[in-house]
Amino acid sequence: MTRSIQLRETLEQSLGQVISWVQRNEYKAYEPADGNLSWLFSLTGGCIFPMRIIQQVVLRAPINIRPLLGIPPHESAIGRGYMAWGYLLLYRVTGNESARREAKACLEWLLTNHSPHSIELSWGDPYEYATRSGRRPYGEPILVWSAFIGQAFLEAYAVLRDEQYLRAADSVGRWILKLPKEGTNSGHCLSYVAYRQSSIHNANVVGAAFLARLGALTGNQEAMTMARSAMMYTCSRQRTDGSWYYAEEPKYHWVDSFHTGYKLSALKGYRDATKDESFDACLEKGLSFYTSHFFEPDGRPKYFHDSRYPVDIQCAAQAIDTLASFAASDSRCLALSLKVAEWTIDHMQAKDGHFFYRDLGWKTVKTPMLHWGQGTMVKALSVLLGTLSNQEGSIPGPDHAFSGTMP
Repeated sequence: MTRSIQLRETLEQSLGQVISWVQRNEYKAYEPADGNLSWLFSLTGGCIFPMRIIQQVVLRAPINIRPLLGIPPHESAIGRGYMAWGYLLLYRVTGNESARREAKACLEWLLTNHSPHSIELSWGDPYEYATRSGRRPYGEPILVWSAFIGQAFLEAYAVLRDEQYLRAADSVGRWILKLPKEGTNSGHCLSYVAYRQSSIHNANVVGAAFLARLGALTGNQEAMTMARSAMMYTCSRQRTDGSWYYAEEPKYHWVDSFHTGYKLSALKGYRDATKDESFDACLEKGLSFYTSHFFEPDGRPKYFHDSRYPVDIQCAAQAIDTLASFAASDSRCLALSLKVAEWTIDHMQAKDGHFFYRDLGWKTVKTPMLHWGQGTMVKALSVLLGTLSNQEGSIPGPDHAFSGTMP
């Protein structure tokens, strides 16, 4: 059996196993930041500091302490969004009717379970959330989740040609365009949330990529103009080495893998939708930093550019997804995507099919998340299999992967 066939079978088997796990568990699992679903939340008085303590203890615990704290497996809008997106990509490649049915069921769930905080379609997290910037109420919609789910609806319209999905995406677009915006001489930053301005780079460009795709499809010039201005904001703030901080405020000055992947995928999505080449140099520089700083030689993905641990499933999934999307222009990206996928399947997938949350170096945290690991890996593996189906010739070998920086 050739390497090409063997590897494709490995990917298909892994994808089938994780899909089966999600379906057996009725789309319910955990999320990293769901600590305030605990009965302990009632003791916080709604104060941010104790909320953050509960959240961080649950998130960072080396074992799953959620059952002890009364946190049950639960639904997740972004989990459903990623599953729908993955099913649609799988259906596009294989014509599998089960994938089509499951995608439609997930989309229907999303139409029914959107945030009650907005007339337009948008989605948030099913728990109270406390961050460095303050408290976010239960179900309050956020830009990054709403834009990703909006992309799933655009994908549904592209694949299934059902007008209800385009109407849903258009509603998401209206919600995004009404968000607060930070206006500068070098573009605008879409706010992470609707109730105040919060400038976060990855959310800004993810929102912009969705607006660009929506605008190109519907002729919405307001969406196209805002998308370009948002891209200008983030690209003009790229660091000299090609990286981006999470945000410009000093408290957000870190660089991590999966948020970098979000930015690169969003930039590529914007360019594909608009054919605007203005940010190509920024994209190439960012991709060079990404490929040369976030991966070990064996394909192990790193969370931070300057530290080996933790190894996080979200970083792995986004790497597979992002790198595969650049395969048409650089086959080394495909080789690296395959290497990361092989490593992740070998080291982070349980026998029951679910993907582990984190490897801390001294302990593997095997807690099953829904969006964070299952949904993102379903989408990532579907993207990779679709990429392989579109590639001519054999799968590139491991020696064809990046050994350092891009030229």
